[in-house]
Amino acid sequence: MLDQILDSSLSLSLKTPLVLLILIALEAVLSADNAIALAAIAQEIENPKDQRYALNIGLLIAYVLRMILIFTATWVIKYWQFELLGAIYLLWLVFKYFTSQETDEEKAHRLGFSSLWQAIPMIAVTDLAFSLDSVTTAIAVADDLWLVLVGGTIGVITLRFLAGLFIRWLEEFTHLEDAGLVTVGLVGLRLLLRVINPEVVLPEWAMILLVSALFVWGFSERKPSNPNIEKTRD
Repeated sequence: MLDQILDSSLSLSLKTPLVLLILIALEAVLSADNAIALAAIAQEIENPKDQRYALNIGLLIAYVLRMILIFTATWVIKYWQFELLGAIYLLWLVFKYFTSQETDEEKAHRLGFSSLWQAIPMIAVTDLAFSLDSVTTAIAVADDLWLVLVGGTIGVITLRFLAGLFIRWLEEFTHLEDAGLVTVGLVGLRLLLRVINPEVVLPEWAMILLVSALFVWGFSERKPSNPNIEKTRD
């Protein structure tokens, strides 16, 4: 359907904004698991100002890395070692989270990147690992490099806004962070399976259904309100 729209007789003035709208919609849907991973990293910084700073600088570095990946993707996809490294990193992130010890009553797991200068590189590397799954696929099917570049740019901008929202939502919903880290694990397993045996990799529609189900669970229960916090806000 997308090919039919793009190959239609629409004039360039109408086709370009249509393509951009499609890219924005796709990035908003497909960036949720990435955004929650970045939010989980940033939220462990106590100062909200430093959280924003970590996301801004981390994603600025991530944007540069994405552009490099896009321009070198036809070379990168020849080497399975890159996807293996991305898979190992994402699975390590999930392992680190679920094996962490309980630190307080409200949160049983932590990633442990409470320092600003720990969080910034972790944000950049995490986005790069996710990009190995999305950008290399996009470059293989896209005819125009500029579309992939625009998609990468929109993706980073979308990530910044979604990550900011998820930082707030992680404080409100009991299962959301667990659901998000499970989706990170799914992406890591997908990359690993692509290295071992590409034929058994789940199709995109199945991944979207799984991730959607996990996020439904993630938003299914709100945390009890904290009276002290409410009084502070008032």
